Amino acid sequence: MSSAIASGQPMRVVVWGENVHEQEQQEVRDIYPHGMHGAIKEGIEENLGQRAVVRTATLQDPEHGLTEEVLRDTDVLVWWGHAAHDQVADDVVDRIQRHVLAGMGLLVLHSGHWSKIFGRLMGTTCTLRWRSKDDREIVWTVDPTHPIARGVPHPFIIPAQEMYGEFFDVPAPDELVFLSTFSGGEVFRSGMTYRRGYGRIFYFSPGDQDYPVYHQQEVRRVIANAVEWARTDRPERTSPVLLRYEREDFYNGHGYAGAMSN
Repeated sequence: MSSAIASGQPMRVVVWGENVHEQEQQEVRDIYPHGMHGAIKEGIEENLGQRAVVRTATLQDPEHGLTEEVLRDTDVLVWWGHAAHDQVADDVVDRIQRHVLAGMGLLVLHSGHWSKIFGRLMGTTCTLRWRSKDDREIVWTVDPTHPIARGVPHPFIIPAQEMYGEFFDVPAPDELVFLSTFSGGEVFRSGMTYRRGYGRIFYFSPGDQDYPVYHQQEVRRVIANAVEWARTDRPERTSPVLLRYEREDFYNGHGYAGAMSN
């Protein structure tokens, strides 16, 4: 167990927000006066209290607020993006991927399904069907024993929301926690977990700039639970490596580059 977890130190969480809609659309500012990232941060603090230290970063910050130093001191990164996926610098995406593979947790929310980092980690198009007009979403818990579902009503209703529907082009998840249905009859795998390298990933679809979804208590509870689940207990942050072992020596691996050195 990591020294931070063993000593009861709070989780270090960064909520990353694109912060474009909030700057360009008054109706979004009216719903989220402190930005969607501010509302998500507030929900995590509301549920986790002193168990988490939460800060925010945005696309407009230098290096999008995700420097090597920031990521090194982050246990879980929460990601929301929509209108400016292409403006996220590739070197920052590389950096995030490296930290996820080495053990940093990642939560990807709503339209972050099309972000560079989620697509990179999934290896698929991450496309889906959608409808932006007012809809009603019912979120059903399909794995009630999962830690992310702890304390979440089954089901809970989001009165106004954008519709996301299948087919969602992502790999089969390690765990399906939530399934959503919509008034048009569509269904969507709305809460899924993945593991990449040493990192834990949770995708959660509810949440749109046009609706006050991130003020809803049930949604906030899911995100806070997922933050706790995504934090790993590795003693140090290192990526998996290829090592060569001698017979009967199970503990002392030797560095090996192999064909990757060409």
